[in-house]
Amino acid sequence: MPRLIVDVMPKPEILDPQGKAVLGALGRLDFEQITSVRQGKRFELEVEGEVTSEVLERVREAATELLSNPVIEDVVSVRVEEEQA
Repeated sequence: MPRLIVDVMPKPEILDPQGKAVLGALGRLDFEQITSVRQGKRFELEVEGEVTSEVLERVREAATELLSNPVIEDVVSVRVEEEQA
């Protein structure tokens, strides 16, 4: 069964306190080369049948209407997960 991945991130102008907390922890653990962290959400959706452009569009609609809060978040990608060997 095909799996679709939907990534949702806070809009750039929205403060990300979780990302800031992770960045602070990384610095304390000597991961100094990391300069920015933004935390988002990942959804994995399994669909029946072939993944067509219409299926991808319907999933994008669902992501925009239900999986994200369009006031503060953007749906940044909807993609088919590559099968792992």
